[in-house]
Amino acid sequence: MLSSQHRAIVTATVPLLETGGEALTRHFYVTLFADYPEVIPYFNQANQKDGVQQRALADAVLAYARNIERLEALGPLVATIINKHVSLQIEPGHYPMVGASLLKAIRAVLGAEIATDEVIAAWAAAYGQLADILIGAERTIYASQSAASGGWNGARRFVVQSKTAESAEIASFVLAPDDGGPVMAHLPGQYIGLLVTVDGTPARRQYSLSAASDGSTYRISVKREPFGQVSRFLHDVVKEGDVVELFPPSGAFVLGESTRPLVLISGGVGITPTLPMLDAALAAGRPVHFIHAARNGEVHAFRDHVDALAGRHRQLQRFYCYGQQGATGHVADASGYLHTALLDQWMPPSRDVDVYFLGPLPFMQSVRRSLRELGVPEQQTHFEFFGPASALQ
Repeated sequence: MLSSQHRAIVTATVPLLETGGEALTRHFYVTLFADYPEVIPYFNQANQKDGVQQRALADAVLAYARNIERLEALGPLVATIINKHVSLQIEPGHYPMVGASLLKAIRAVLGAEIATDEVIAAWAAAYGQLADILIGAERTIYASQSAASGGWNGARRFVVQSKTAESAEIASFVLAPDDGGPVMAHLPGQYIGLLVTVDGTPARRQYSLSAASDGSTYRISVKREPFGQVSRFLHDVVKEGDVVELFPPSGAFVLGESTRPLVLISGGVGITPTLPMLDAALAAGRPVHFIHAARNGEVHAFRDHVDALAGRHRQLQRFYCYGQQGATGHVADASGYLHTALLDQWMPPSRDVDVYFLGPLPFMQSVRRSLRELGVPEQQTHFEFFGPASALQ
């Protein structure tokens, strides 16, 4: 149990760990993978190489420790972690492995003189509290998914019903359950957990659902990343008729109910979760400003789809910005980077809007700054980002 003395010790040691947060988590991952190799398929090793996963974990652990007296201050961070765990089917038995590795890393980084048995005991109690919170919340979601119409737990076999090139680097996969049964509904903006075996090694990834829920299939749209083990496998190897395994939909980045005008801003493959959001908003009669940035027309996915929707729905206005005009016949509304002046021009005159944005990190940093400059209320801006939250500042 976490005592007041434990809290005091954890709070006192946070500044020491903040100075070496990434070193702490790098040591943690090395220890975790060495002691518990069975967890490796749950992690994207590409994110290990560029430090994304280390920074994200450091940010989450230290944010928890800083706010251990007032966990409500963590805001959406906890929901993001819980939903990501659910999409990967993290189980209660994984938590002791992570805890043991984290405590080893704390002792190694701080050294025996600082990381005394008393300090380690305090951090063990703090981690135990966090684990209990996460396990309880995840158990509730697992039960809800199992009880839902068309729902399930664990891996379920799906057949690749169709594979369609959406652009020069994005392909869509429509997936139907191998058992012929229905599938649970998903909310606009959620993602699916996918399990495949690549070169004899299982790997788990999350991909946004890029089509509205229909009760019988799911669609994901995947960008081929040059060094992406799973994305290259899906593009280069997987074909129609093949079988993959899916975990139930999850994710807290979902379209909320509102009557305010909706602004959807995406960059690159970040367009995928905005498509079901767009469908839902149009069905509800909401005015929508759809803004998308791409490097050029060749890599701009779903342009024809959005253009067709705009032709049928007068309340939809769409704007495209290309880094450079390509060889296709598609012409963008602007060239270069999506900057504040363009957003000011393309958004509704009133700043009382709901904005959802997603894309590469530099794109999201720029959009977030612009929205603040333009006076959009912070509580009406929504984004999904799995890295350290500080990176978006």
